[in-house]
Amino acid sequence: MLTISKEEIQKNYTMEDCMNAVRDAFRLFSQKKVTVPLRTQIKNEAGTGTYLCMPAYCEDYDVSCVKVLNMFPENIEKGLPTINAQVLVMNTQTGIVDGILDGNYVTQLRTGAASGIAFETLAKKDCDIGAVIGTGGQAATQLEAMLIARDLKEVRVSDLDFDRAKAFVTTMKNNLKKYQTKIVAVESADEAICEADLIITVTPSKRPVFDGKKVKAGATISGVGSYQPDMQEIPVDCLKRTSKIYFDSKDAVLAEAGDLLIPLENGEITDEKFKGDIGQVLNKEIGGRENDQEIIFFKTVGIAAQDLMTSKSIFDKIATIKNK
Repeated sequence: MLTISKEEIQKNYTMEDCMNAVRDAFRLFSQKKVTVPLRTQIKNEAGTGTYLCMPAYCEDYDVSCVKVLNMFPENIEKGLPTINAQVLVMNTQTGIVDGILDGNYVTQLRTGAASGIAFETLAKKDCDIGAVIGTGGQAATQLEAMLIARDLKEVRVSDLDFDRAKAFVTTMKNNLKKYQTKIVAVESADEAICEADLIITVTPSKRPVFDGKKVKAGATISGVGSYQPDMQEIPVDCLKRTSKIYFDSKDAVLAEAGDLLIPLENGEITDEKFKGDIGQVLNKEIGGRENDQEIIFFKTVGIAAQDLMTSKSIFDKIATIKNK
């Protein structure tokens, strides 16, 4: 059995590799070629943590995996990862576990890649400014995927803790200097999104994190952080101005994400703007952006197909290197 650490993945596997894997995952998922049950969730009694189990299987790629993941948002205040996970890659012929991967980093990679694919697919061609709201464990890969998807001049980063935002920016300037994009910390989310063409929200907030009226025409927004029915990063005003809404999985989002469940229940929005899954756009089953004035919202809660294809591609690449 091959055990693959975060350090080995970082050394041998790129965000570009992951975006290719996640693009395949979305396509196969929409073609119904990946078996992905809705993930099992158990919340602890205090409401401070969630335990999740996410299995997936794809006959075409001859691969099966299970990710076991725990999410504790308050860990950020303790200097600990908010997500702790492992991915088991299993042999489809014998059921033997062939590999165990660092699930924290797999999750960070594939979640970032989802936003990157959304921006590649749905954003207008010419984008200059990006915004990232939230600087937790998911933020670094979100930022890198944004920079791969579009050649940006500047990305503005905000967090409830301005010092944490500044520290994050210092690290990212060093880690992502090859992209030659100006990365700056700003004191508020509203300042971050002002004139932004691409926006990522990656917080566990239970109330909207920016003023929806300040989103510019033509912006593309990736809502990443909301994964529970009581979480709501995205303001209703923004959803009302949105032209089209896409999903990683509509079924999964409407089973979990308060960003849409809360305003739907309150009658503040309807489902008329719900266009479908991003895999359907990639497969050319449905259309995407039609002009540079549309505000487009992509909502992702993460599906096991992403873990499956990402883990498979990591396992194959590193196993090949080790067998040389």
